[in-house]
Amino acid sequence: MSHRTRTAIALATIYVVWGSTYLGIRVLVETVPPLLGIAGRFLAAAVLLGTLVAFRRGRGGLSARPAELAGAALVGTLLLAVGIGLVAIAEERVDSGLAALVLASVPLWVVALLVAEGRRVGRRGALGVAIGLVGVAILVSPSGAEAPPAWAVLLLLVAAAGTAVGSVASSRVPQPPDPLLGAVVQMGVAGAVLLAAAVLHGEAGRLDPAVVSGRSLLAFLYLVVLGSVVAYSAFVWLLTHAPVATVSTYAYVNPVVAVLLGWVVLDERLTARVLVGALVVVGAVATIVRRPATARPLTADAGAVRSPP
Repeated sequence: MSHRTRTAIALATIYVVWGSTYLGIRVLVETVPPLLGIAGRFLAAAVLLGTLVAFRRGRGGLSARPAELAGAALVGTLLLAVGIGLVAIAEERVDSGLAALVLASVPLWVVALLVAEGRRVGRRGALGVAIGLVGVAILVSPSGAEAPPAWAVLLLLVAAAGTAVGSVASSRVPQPPDPLLGAVVQMGVAGAVLLAAAVLHGEAGRLDPAVVSGRSLLAFLYLVVLGSVVAYSAFVWLLTHAPVATVSTYAYVNPVVAVLLGWVVLDERLTARVLVGALVVVGAVATIVRRPATARPLTADAGAVRSPP
C-alpha cells in the first residue's frame, strides 16, 4: 500500500470516526448517565491502548518520567475530563450537531489565549477569531421555544474553553515522548476523574443495567474501540507521516460530519440559524488552521492539534 493511500485512509478515519463521536455520545447518554458512561469509555480505552503499546514496545513502552506522567495527567483532565465530560452532560439536552459546532471553536479560543499572552497572531488570525466568535454567538443565541437550555449551552462553552486551555498546556508541560503512551495516561486519568465525579454526583445509583438500550451499548463500544483506540492511532501515525496543516483539517471537517450524521441518523433539525452559524464557525476555523505552505498553522504551535470526542 502506497504512502498516499495510507494517508488518505488515516485522514478518512479521523474525519468520519471523530466526526461521529458526538453522535455516539448523544446515543450513549440516552440510557447511560453521562459522566459514568464517558468514564467507562476512557478507562476501557486506556486499558486497550495500553495493552497495544505494551504488545508493540514491551513493558518499557509504558514507562515515563514522573514529570511527563504529571503533564499528561493535567492535559487529560482538561481535554477529556472537562472537555468531553461536560459535552456528555450537555448532550442529554442539546443536539449532537450543536455540541460539535461549539467544540469546533476550540482553535479560536486557543488563538485568543495566545493573544492574551501577548503573542502576535497576525491579521488573519485575529480576523478568524472575530468571525468565529460571531458564529458561536449565532449558534448559542436563544431561538424560540425549542432553544437549548442555557445551562447546557454554558457547559458547552466551558468545555470548549477547558479544551483550549488543555491544548495550550499540552505544549507547555512535559509529555511522554511516545504519543500513544501519553494518550493512555490522559484517558486513564480522565476516566478516574470522571468516575469520581459520577459517584459524587450520584450517577452510580442512576445506572440501571436493565434499562440500558442495545444502541447505547453499541455506542459505548464504538466510542471505545473506534473513537478512542483506532482513530487516535491513525491520528498519531498522521502526525509523523503527513504535514501538520493537512492533519489539522479535521478541525473543520469533523463538525460538518457531526451535523450531517445528527440530521440523518437522529433527525436533528437543521435550522437556518444552525446552518449560518455552522458556515461562519467552520469558515473561521479554516481561516486559522489553514496557512500558506511556508507557514505552520497558528494553532499547531499551541498544541491545538488534539484528540476530540
